[in-house]
Amino acid sequence: MTVSLAGTRSSDAGTVVADRVADILVLFTREADELGVTEIARRLDISKAVVHRILQSLVSRDLLAPARAGRAYRLGTAAAVLGVRALGALDMRAAAAPILRQLRIDTAETVTLSRLVGRERVYIDQIDSPHEITMTVGLGVRHPLHAGASGKAMLAYLDSVERDAVLSAELPSLTADTVVDRAALADQLTEIRARGVATSFGERLADAAAVAAPVLLPTGEVYGAVSVCGPRFRFDEAAVGRWSPLVKGAATAVSRAATRFEWTRP
Repeated sequence: MTVSLAGTRSSDAGTVVADRVADILVLFTREADELGVTEIARRLDISKAVVHRILQSLVSRDLLAPARAGRAYRLGTAAAVLGVRALGALDMRAAAAPILRQLRIDTAETVTLSRLVGRERVYIDQIDSPHEITMTVGLGVRHPLHAGASGKAMLAYLDSVERDAVLSAELPSLTADTVVDRAALADQLTEIRARGVATSFGERLADAAAVAAPVLLPTGEVYGAVSVCGPRFRFDEAAVGRWSPLVKGAATAVSRAATRFEWTRP
């Protein structure tokens, strides 16, 4: 009997810990993009010491990542990967696949589909170029919105509050060509909204280029972006001119496909 009771207590304790870990992760999906120890402890009525231990464990597994110089936390890359895999169950990638395949046939360059995650983005699908020299992307990896064609296509179509929040935050320079001047970037975003497509020449990766257009939900909210990307030397003015309407058309078609689903922003 004693053994049975001890086993029950251990099981109960394990359940409590698991519940707390789950509650903390769920909190990041419902609250602000970044949360500190004190805020989490207050909202969940857990001691700060317990919260700190759980956060450190989650950080070690890349489910959370430090933010604001360690004073807060945000969802990590592993959480983004889990989210991307969950998105597959919604069949968005399946719905977009024939559209992306046709775009790849039309351009012979790598085609990608990105999704907005908080104030960052992740690639959720790609179809590789048939060229010997090509570009591939990492699915599920977070990227900032200010650098690269896909990110700028999303950023341009965010509502003004969200867009200003991104522009007022730190804009890290990823390459020598990353646009980090806020006024210059704001001008680019205005032009992107006017043209319906964004371009990037070495802004996220030094030798890469891309053309992208936003994927919008029926509500007008940003879902993500479709892009054509590859080595910079193949993206001359003529190529970009040919591909821009194709990318825009593909993004519009994917936007129509999104009407089949009920969406909540991650």
